[in-house]
Amino acid sequence: MIMPSRRAALAALAALASLTVAGTALVPVAEAAPAAATTYTVIMSGEKAGQEVITPQADGSLKVSFSYRNNGRGPDYDQVMRFAADNTLEAFSVTGKTTFGSPVSERYTRKGNRATWKALSESGSSKQAAGALYVPVDSSFAVLAASARALLAAPGGTLPALPGGQLSIKEVARHTFTTGPAPVEAVLYAMTGLDLEPSWLWLRGDASRELFAFSVPGNFQLVPAGFEAIVPELDAEQLKAEDARNLAAAQRLAHRPKGPVLLRNVRVFDSENARLLPAQDVYVSDGRIAAVVPTGQLGAGTEPGSVVEGNGRVLLPGLFEMHGHVGAGSDALLHLAGGVTTVRDLGADNATLADLQAKIAAGSTLGPHIVANGFIEGRSPFSARGGFVVDSLEAGQKAVDWYAARGYHQLKFYNSMKPEWVGPLAKYAHDRGLKVGGHVPAFMKAEDAVNAGYDELHHINQVLLNFLVQPGDDTRTLVRFYRVADGAAKLDLQSKPVQDFIALLKKQGTVIDPTLTIHENSYAHEAGTVSASYAAVYDNVPVNLQRGWKATMLDTTGPRLPRYRASYAQLEAFVGELYRAGVTIVAGTDSIGGFSLHREFEIYVRAGIPANEVLRMATWTAAKVTQTLPVTGSVTPGKRADLILVEGNPLEDISAVRQVALVLKDGVAYYPAELYESMGIKPFAAPAKVE
Repeated sequence: MIMPSRRAALAALAALASLTVAGTALVPVAEAAPAAATTYTVIMSGEKAGQEVITPQADGSLKVSFSYRNNGRGPDYDQVMRFAADNTLEAFSVTGKTTFGSPVSERYTRKGNRATWKALSESGSSKQAAGALYVPVDSSFAVLAASARALLAAPGGTLPALPGGQLSIKEVARHTFTTGPAPVEAVLYAMTGLDLEPSWLWLRGDASRELFAFSVPGNFQLVPAGFEAIVPELDAEQLKAEDARNLAAAQRLAHRPKGPVLLRNVRVFDSENARLLPAQDVYVSDGRIAAVVPTGQLGAGTEPGSVVEGNGRVLLPGLFEMHGHVGAGSDALLHLAGGVTTVRDLGADNATLADLQAKIAAGSTLGPHIVANGFIEGRSPFSARGGFVVDSLEAGQKAVDWYAARGYHQLKFYNSMKPEWVGPLAKYAHDRGLKVGGHVPAFMKAEDAVNAGYDELHHINQVLLNFLVQPGDDTRTLVRFYRVADGAAKLDLQSKPVQDFIALLKKQGTVIDPTLTIHENSYAHEAGTVSASYAAVYDNVPVNLQRGWKATMLDTTGPRLPRYRASYAQLEAFVGELYRAGVTIVAGTDSIGGFSLHREFEIYVRAGIPANEVLRMATWTAAKVTQTLPVTGSVTPGKRADLILVEGNPLEDISAVRQVALVLKDGVAYYPAELYESMGIKPFAAPAKVE
């Protein structure tokens, strides 16, 4: 699932199911409204994907329509809003649907100091609402700019937010854009309080302070119609500010201990054999594991430069997130804080991802190791954007050559790939030493893809569509979710077709990447309740992230919910069947960093996979599949010092994996408590300091 936000998940936010942090050109009610509608273009990975149109009304309110399409899906919002003279909302309503098709209906009203609001996922009221900024659950890019102007006029640039928290703003940079139809001076602002990191937006530098642009560099932009050509200039200027912030965080949060480092008295997880060893001492030097010996037995002359007192904690190899879409900032920090030292990125803008990898390697931004899969999609009205989007087999072969020349080990094919291309393109990739995986292209079944050369299948819904897809179904659309939600509950997992398919996967050595957490959050979640996927961490995160975890992705209203929950239970059961049959499973989430992976582990255990085997999947097996086992994936001398120290015993209770006390990546120390606190998250374990 390709998403225009840095945080995948924020699975739901990652999928940009609701664009809470958004803005557009607005004027205060006290000013004269523009005479005509204002149109903005949505651009994703360099291509036009939709638009936002703001139309002033005679009563001073604004109507906004917002829609885009990427990967066969996208939001459709119709809004009406009215602002007070201070640019805070007096009235707001939105209807439509989110990216994954769940309904949207939200209303906010304020009279004097009293306000009430109601959405499908929450409702509330306040008696101290005057001067406060309401943050909608779902909105177009039509609130943020007015909120920014209100903050700029407020003392200290700070105002209370509804339903909780506070918002602040500061100016970051000024730039005159010259690549559009006319030069425009704009100011870049950073707003904090909406998310785990700042929300960046550009306002015009004149007295109107109207929105000029919004960008997630390399991925998603909103610009005035006619100004589409400014995107490279826009992203370059914004990245200067983001890079400066990320560098400051790296300098503050990365700790480079005096070496060699002794981790004393730790219980090492033998990831190859999925067992816990007796107490050991582990020495780290120059970013590598130097020695692993019984506690106290290395001998004289080996005095360390730094010591970590393990006190019997469990030491694991760094975890792998096998289905990520990595971004700088909070996304990368959440991975590290959760003990994830390697992420397999399964679809990104190639240049943007390469730039991020270089910055992480240089230490100018924090993040895990990234193993990139090459992304190849077919050209269609439903195409996902990112990597290469090709319109012929020959173009696909050129894309394979591009990835092979740059050392990629695996490719990801996507929904709009023509079925007749899959076999020849898979062989072409195999002949160049690359493995192939991905989504099952439309009008193919999973069995067809495996027989055509797929080495891996992503997402358990894509796998079970093998038995549920109907003639004429176009799985480039949301049918790939709803067909499974409606039908999986009735599937007999012991039937001959299902068991024969499992036997085929085992025979072919096909890897399965289930991403069960995102399906639990989609199929089994009732609006207004805390998603089971994030219930264990809900109380630790800021209010706006909590609100997102009460909203749904798919439409689970009415009689759908019990049916969808039964279908989700079958997805879990099927993963258990795969494990018992000996099919290789890797743990990935396509969702918010760290939090989702820990939940994925819990789900696997519930499906019948022993906790020690889950941990092997997330370390040894993942390293083997990504072809990085020679350098990581186990606590072995000579390998990278990618290690995590955990409170409790995750082999007995897999949930203990949330309690990461220390992360080493290439021997550099990170304290998860510190990383979480930098994002406004309450830590889950006290740090184990390197001293």
